[in-house]
Amino acid sequence: MPRHRGHLPPCDGTPFLTDGGIETTLIFHYGLDLPAFASFPLLASEGGRAALRRYFQSYTDLARRLELGLVLESPTWRASPSWASQLGFPVAELDAIQRRAIAMMEEFRGQMDAAGLPSLISGDIGPRGDGYVVSSLMSAEEAEAYHRPQVEAFATTEADLVSALTLNYVEEGLGIAKAARAAGMPVVLSFTVETDGRLPTGDTLQEAIERTDAATNGYPAYYMSNCAHPTHLLAGLGAPGPWRSRVAGVRANASALSHAELNDSTELDAGDPREFGRLHGRLREEFPSLCVIGGCCGTDERHVGAACLALAFGPGAGGPDAPSVVS
Repeated sequence: MPRHRGHLPPCDGTPFLTDGGIETTLIFHYGLDLPAFASFPLLASEGGRAALRRYFQSYTDLARRLELGLVLESPTWRASPSWASQLGFPVAELDAIQRRAIAMMEEFRGQMDAAGLPSLISGDIGPRGDGYVVSSLMSAEEAEAYHRPQVEAFATTEADLVSALTLNYVEEGLGIAKAARAAGMPVVLSFTVETDGRLPTGDTLQEAIERTDAATNGYPAYYMSNCAHPTHLLAGLGAPGPWRSRVAGVRANASALSHAELNDSTELDAGDPREFGRLHGRLREEFPSLCVIGGCCGTDERHVGAACLALAFGPGAGGPDAPSVVS
């Protein structure tokens, strides 16, 4: 039995970091070609696996340096049938890819165990359509059927939970939550927002969380937001309410550009890692349960480290003894 599947430490407020912008790091820093922004095909080759290990090692090292827990998100955001078909990757081999991804995450869990630090292994799920554009709209029932095979594959591994990132409409999140409940897997749902703090459908983050909780009897372990700059998330908060305590994680973009602008960009906008960190202090004021910090497009370990220190995660955070994480 996976060690944390019955209870996830972030639900107690235990601080964890997770990784940053895996695809932008692999493309712009490692010089790799990732058609359709998909990293899972790298698991099929020795060279690809070496690149992924290099990437996850950087965040394992950061977690150990800051003495924090680590959520190990598998590189499987695009590893679902529609994307596999688009890439010419055999759909029949996806199950094996999910297992290989989790086995790699177990390697880094071993390092965390050796350091006496907690870790979670998360099976990463992405949207059926483009995370920036509302497309391939499904009913909750259709989304449950589409995502069920990936959820069920993770359920047979050492994954502690599944995390669905960059969701841009409510029904897909509902379907994933229902598939996870049927498989007995804890689930975290992460919605993305536009510059006005609303989902691309116009729903507020509050509406998305409250609708999902109402339809699933509060099944998601907690919620996150990802793939938007901290200022975008802050722009759409509205009045305080109990829903804010359900948001325990953020994986923000480095850039303040809109999704449309980022889609058209051919250069990496890494923003300002120090300002990125400071903005997470504001996020903590609005989301009192915030305890899982990572990054999304354009971010690397500098951004994630700065955000963790701004939240006073880790020994000596924010003081003269704070570890150096921003060059």
